[in-house]
Amino acid sequence: MNWLAHFLLAEPTPAFRVGSVLPDFAPAAVLAALPPAFQPGITQHRQVDLFTDSHPVFNRSRRRFPSPFRRFGGILTDVFYDHLLTRQWTSYSAVPLPAFAAQVYTAIEDCRPELPPELYTRLARLREADLLGAYGELAGIARVLAGIGGRLRRPFDLAAALPLLEAQYGALQEDFDCFFPELRTHLAAPS
Repeated sequence: MNWLAHFLLAEPTPAFRVGSVLPDFAPAAVLAALPPAFQPGITQHRQVDLFTDSHPVFNRSRRRFPSPFRRFGGILTDVFYDHLLTRQWTSYSAVPLPAFAAQVYTAIEDCRPELPPELYTRLARLREADLLGAYGELAGIARVLAGIGGRLRRPFDLAAALPLLEAQYGALQEDFDCFFPELRTHLAAPS
């Protein structure tokens, strides 16, 4: 799952919410040095990723992309699942998406004093570009994919996969509708 899902699944405290996306922004050594309040969110992020990466429905979605995009199928599925989440947002959250995004951006600001400056700067870009709001439109998905593709070790035009995402829209929607409730149940189960 990508950032929007991680934020939605997080407990609604600033440090937990921010911690829930930090593994995508910083190496383990940096994460381990952060204050204890961030650690539960970091742990949940890893639980979500582990569940997601081993789930047969998510893997079916990932395999829907032909070469040369197949090797990026996990990234494409993560981002597109966030798009699908926005399309059904009211089924999963009583807080409207714009208000939820504002809460997340406020949480990032609230956590600023405890974050290394370079990590805060990366998180602040979410707010500056309103990436959480961008997931709702395919043009926003293209922008998100272009940004991710540019940050890969070997940059790749992930936005060029948008026609494939559109062609697979119905099948990916069915996959998401099966997968996301199972992920929520998994997180709600006592450990």
